[in-house]
Amino acid sequence: MGNIQIKRVTLYHVRVPLKRPFTTHLQEVLDRESILIEMLDDQGNIGVGECVAFSSPWYTEETVETAWLALENWIIPAMLKQTFAYPNELDHCLSFIKRNHMAKSAVNHALWDIYAQKQQKPLWQVIGGSSRPIEAGVVVAVTSEAEMYVDIESAVSSGYKRIKLKISELSNPQNLKELIAKYPETLFFADANGAFTKDSIHLLQEFDECGFTLIEQPFSEHQNKLSAIAQKTMKTPFALDESIASIQDVDEMIDQQSAKIVVMKQGRVGGLSNALCIHEKCLKADVPLWVGGMIEFGVSKAFNLAFASLPGVKYPGDFSSSNHFWNHDLVEPIINVHHGEIQLPKLHGVGVKLNHKIVDQYEVRRKLFYA
Repeated sequence: MGNIQIKRVTLYHVRVPLKRPFTTHLQEVLDRESILIEMLDDQGNIGVGECVAFSSPWYTEETVETAWLALENWIIPAMLKQTFAYPNELDHCLSFIKRNHMAKSAVNHALWDIYAQKQQKPLWQVIGGSSRPIEAGVVVAVTSEAEMYVDIESAVSSGYKRIKLKISELSNPQNLKELIAKYPETLFFADANGAFTKDSIHLLQEFDECGFTLIEQPFSEHQNKLSAIAQKTMKTPFALDESIASIQDVDEMIDQQSAKIVVMKQGRVGGLSNALCIHEKCLKADVPLWVGGMIEFGVSKAFNLAFASLPGVKYPGDFSSSNHFWNHDLVEPIINVHHGEIQLPKLHGVGVKLNHKIVDQYEVRRKLFYA
């Protein structure tokens, strides 16, 4: 199909207000800043990518501002000098840049989009996925218990296969156990976002009888040994999220038995190329994965859907309709959940493109780069 030569890259910095605040013990998100990318090759193919860094470094050390600087000064200039036969070659091209995983992920995704278009296949098919519908899960992250009950009932009525609840040391396990028992056909995940410590393991253990399918990231990303100690005392499997930023982190998780499941966020590991390596590692080790969300727009969500079609992904991911967080998503076609499932696109590439009419409404700045 020929090599990929990049002729132009366009960065869009956007800021979109959420319909309602997204609240965890770490942060309350009122609006979502992001960087969107369009990459044009010499054949006229346009690939899209999205940098999922947040406005401030509450989730990882990267922010929208640091990612913009990395893309502007190092990542894009290095790419424009190269020709790529396969997207994995990008990692070598950018190896002189340490970490900056979320910034790298955005260009990695755009390159994969172009590559799949040149193959004249949907991305999910190019990477070895199956055409089955993707089961959708929703995250409930609100401040009041009353709002939580309303949101759960709405999600169940809408057919979502899985509901994820935020938990902390202040959560009431007995109330959650009674709540989960009301919906025996729905999977419930607990997401701690690293809320527990060595002094509160006894509080974490109280959630073992709630009926959760798994508990996500009970301790901070630097406390995997503590996670291993706690996991041995509980039947509910742990799933590591923030702790997984590389294939080496997966090796460490398996060796230490600090969890039994991997949460895949492609932006956190540097893009689809690294995510596919992790998927292969997990398949060989019989470690299931599921796909986590980061309050993304439709570009990132489309790449997540492609990854979720792979055989190692065993649980419903953080997949909600385009209108869940926003009044208007920034892509076309928008992503819809029907009866708890999302159909994979038949279009070549990742299956979405930027809706410039909407992007223009929320644009903060824009910059073009030419080869």
